[in-house]
Amino acid sequence: MSLRFLTAGESHGPALTSIIEGMPANVPLLASQIDQHLARRQMGYGRGGRMKIETDRATISSGIRHGLTMGSPITLTVENRDFASWGDVMKPEPVERYAYDSVKTRPIQIPRPGHVDFAGLAKYGPRDFDGQPDMRNILERASARETTMRVAAGSVARRLLEECGIWIGSHVVSIGTIEVAYGDIPDARSLNERADASPVRVLDTGAEAQMIEAIDLAQKERDTLGGVFEVVCDGLPVGLGSHVHWDRKLDGLLAGALMSIHAMKGVEIGLGFEAARRRGSAVHDPFERGHNGKILDRPRNNAGGLEGGVTNGEPLVCRVAMKPISTLMNALPSVNMISGESTAAHVERSDYCAVPAAGVVGEAMVALVLVNALLDKFGGDSLDEVRERVNLHRQKTRDLAREWNAHTAQAHTQPS
Repeated sequence: MSLRFLTAGESHGPALTSIIEGMPANVPLLASQIDQHLARRQMGYGRGGRMKIETDRATISSGIRHGLTMGSPITLTVENRDFASWGDVMKPEPVERYAYDSVKTRPIQIPRPGHVDFAGLAKYGPRDFDGQPDMRNILERASARETTMRVAAGSVARRLLEECGIWIGSHVVSIGTIEVAYGDIPDARSLNERADASPVRVLDTGAEAQMIEAIDLAQKERDTLGGVFEVVCDGLPVGLGSHVHWDRKLDGLLAGALMSIHAMKGVEIGLGFEAARRRGSAVHDPFERGHNGKILDRPRNNAGGLEGGVTNGEPLVCRVAMKPISTLMNALPSVNMISGESTAAHVERSDYCAVPAAGVVGEAMVALVLVNALLDKFGGDSLDEVRERVNLHRQKTRDLAREWNAHTAQAHTQPS
């Protein structure tokens, strides 16, 4: 059993849609719980004008009855309120030729550096009314607006995780060259409440003002900023994922999911690239005798909760690097695909920094991967079945810990 999801819709089309299939029955789920995370995705210092236009709300049209999942496919829709202002440009129905008298209606014939405009044109060959190249179709689906439905689908997945005692949160660890003072791994259950209180979603108040200042400077200079966010997950049972095949390793699945988010250019788990700069003795996490129901304790978590592609009972820690937004108000040089002349790139409304919001999308993708891993190990068609099997696994782990610790304690008291 696994959970699958699809997203559909264009940036300025009528609506965005997601279908989630494989969710067990009887998981409590309200539209407001989805809307909560949709609102978080729209927050963050440095966002552009569209966040003032759209207030995303999910409409549930299947798979939920009386606040509980039914075990059938769940369909979610988020209306694009801006669609009404685009006239005939994004209508699904055939239309007569319209005047190319605005940025919205003119064909897009100048590719933007950093976007998929040119590659998409070469791949799909979209044309305007005159048979000339028009990259509007490429821009519309490639837009990060699509992540709205990833967050919606992830909000469904995380409800099952939460019912099984698994919590996910995120926070920003750098924007541009400004980095937070890094300390202990934060508690995932309270992490979002703490991070969301900051306009840049940082836990370090000293770095917050510097980040805001850096974003203001980028906006003033009509430029953009990237950064790094961290996703943390607590409560994962030991043994999710597998070491036996490359496509079942949980670290590979997480890295692929996180890298699929728009503008992400790198993923680290645990120490990540820093591990390559240290000796093994300073990287690998020692074992100690377990306490409080654990078979073994780990004095540190450099592995980030994964060893050999399998969860080891420690918090999962993933860091993701986001490049600066590709659309610049001070547009980079490009070439007109019709005339061949050098010119400034096409410009659409955009953000100056979206790293705080990207962390929310990262949470969603981690939730979707982890639900798959959870269902792969434990199965179950209803919440009660899944939760019973997860709790039984945890109890067996605690029983084994007591047995192991009692055995080792006896061994230590026996004379040599």
